[in-house]
Amino acid sequence: MTEYLCIASDVRLGANVTLSKFINLYGCEIGDNTKIGAFVEIQKGAKVGCNCKISSHTFICEGVTIEDEVFIGHGVTFINDIYPHATAPGGALQTENDWKVEATLIKRGASIGSGATILARVTVGENAMVGAGAVVTRSVPANTTVAGNPAKPISRG
Repeated sequence: MTEYLCIASDVRLGANVTLSKFINLYGCEIGDNTKIGAFVEIQKGAKVGCNCKISSHTFICEGVTIEDEVFIGHGVTFINDIYPHATAPGGALQTENDWKVEATLIKRGASIGSGATILARVTVGENAMVGAGAVVTRSVPANTTVAGNPAKPISRG
């Protein structure tokens, strides 16, 4: 089997970035010393900081900013559309002009557990922890652990 990497020419990779097989990167920025696992997609306009670990099967969409020293577990999904639809009001398939990208921010040192879903317009605070499988519908304060669906605080440090 040959190594498969799909990295568009507009991707900005920092120094010492480690890339696994079967990834798709386009129009994004990846900081120094970050590790990207297999089967990860990072879309245009997304930013990943330095010294991060993005585990396999994760989807990071346009509008997501991940600061330095963040851990993203396996199979984490980010959402950037509050009211998704396939078609525009006239019935034609939507284009980029038919919806608005919403921002999401993951602050320095945060950890997102495997299988979590992070909705748009959310900030996960510094050193916060999101439990595996959580659905984050509201911002998470710094140094707080959340879990569940919807995610709720279970401890504060």
